[in-house]
Amino acid sequence: MKKLFLMSVMALFCLMTANAQKTVVSEKNQKVYDTVDQLPEFPGGMPALISYLQNNIKYPKDAEKQKVEGRVLVQFVVETDGSISDVKVAKEVFPSLDAEGIRVVQAMPKWTPGKHKGKIVRVQYTLPIVFSLK
Repeated sequence: MKKLFLMSVMALFCLMTANAQKTVVSEKNQKVYDTVDQLPEFPGGMPALISYLQNNIKYPKDAEKQKVEGRVLVQFVVETDGSISDVKVAKEVFPSLDAEGIRVVQAMPKWTPGKHKGKIVRVQYTLPIVFSLK
């Protein structure tokens, strides 16, 4: 009896896992928009995004020591649930600055997703992150 119960629970778990994977795959296969009617927005808007970057970016020691400055362009997708995915550097500056740009974007809270023709859609977003020594 215990074996039958255990096998039933395992079968149910497998079905639930397969269904969850199908949902993730279907969301990932949706089109990613470059231009939309309503852009995705960081919680609190642009001022909050600037504040987030100022408070969370840690200037890498090696770049600071070598006095490297520049603007890293980080590209990512704002998903339909507001989460961030597919983070990559579109314009490199220096390896540790590029890595810091990716780190800080991946750590962002969920955004308000973008909309196109009244429907919530996946949107590609490019964020310039300026590294400047003062």
